[in-house]
Amino acid sequence: MINYLRLLLLPFSLLYGLVTMIRNKLYDWKFYPSMKFDVPVICVGNLVVGGSGKTPVTEYLVGLLDNYKIAILSRGYGRSTKGFILADEKANAELIGDEPMQYYKKFKQVSVAVCEDRVKGIRLLEQEHDLIILDDAFQHRKVTAGYNILLFDYRKILSPQFLLPAGNLREFFMGYKRAQQILITKVSGKLDEKIKHKIRHRFSPSHSPCFSRIKYGTLQPVYDQGPVTEKIIDQDTRVLLLTGIANPQPLHSYVKEMTPHIVHFDYPDHYSFTAEDIRKVILAFEKEKTVKKLILTTEKDAQRLSDIRIKELLLNLPVFYLPIKIDILAEDKATFDQNIIDYVSNHTRNRRLHK
Repeated sequence: MINYLRLLLLPFSLLYGLVTMIRNKLYDWKFYPSMKFDVPVICVGNLVVGGSGKTPVTEYLVGLLDNYKIAILSRGYGRSTKGFILADEKANAELIGDEPMQYYKKFKQVSVAVCEDRVKGIRLLEQEHDLIILDDAFQHRKVTAGYNILLFDYRKILSPQFLLPAGNLREFFMGYKRAQQILITKVSGKLDEKIKHKIRHRFSPSHSPCFSRIKYGTLQPVYDQGPVTEKIIDQDTRVLLLTGIANPQPLHSYVKEMTPHIVHFDYPDHYSFTAEDIRKVILAFEKEKTVKKLILTTEKDAQRLSDIRIKELLLNLPVFYLPIKIDILAEDKATFDQNIIDYVSNHTRNRRLHK
């Protein structure tokens, strides 16, 4: 059924691809203006819709470049607001989006802002910052980023991929040539050299990719004042997994390595959980008769569980999230890091460092 639907949608994909190709050419030929800025601008993006690991890569860059005064600028997907907002103590996921809220909570030394107009957002931030990181703006051609990092999911890069709406591609694959760095994410297990070779051959020699994997942290409570419980998952633990992300499969597989007892409540990316959704999770939690049970979510989803209506329902239950980091493979890490450090140091206006 899915294959037939894809065939029916292919003509629309070709039309969509033609439109995006013409649009990109008009930017390439300078027919449409694209702004460049004196401040270094790094864009973390992808060619597909969601799920490639932009959030942990953005966080990796913050750690790598922590000597600079950084601003993260995002569109703020899923927020109920419009326009430019600089995150402050009043911010929440509804106002600025779940990913920006995660950045704001985690990096107190970093400015976090949202604006659907990236040119306007950069202009409002550039004078007070040494570096701006754009979260998911590769197709936002009104800005010419100084350094583009383009992400591809390891498990999908060699599979046939189709343009929207038949598939998930936002533009033709050749669009990768606008990037300065290709990063393959979510490598699982040992990296097979034959697969690595095939992946490298998908790109031109000047765009040879680096490879990375996801590294999970330890369980963290969503609510600090929640009940104290053992922070481990073993074969006897019942896990109620609650996700609203584009690709929950890596997390599900990781948890399944620890316990086979998983009930997964899977919602679309940036989904706004309702009280009724949470009640379904609580009902399933109460039906589990064992003592060893917990509710598990992602760090991004945890931002949307801070709504007071949701918090009141979950506060007395063991609710945890699993933080993740990007782990650049050892053979690529030095090159990946140095390329980014060189770009920023060579383009920072006054070489100003912040200790």
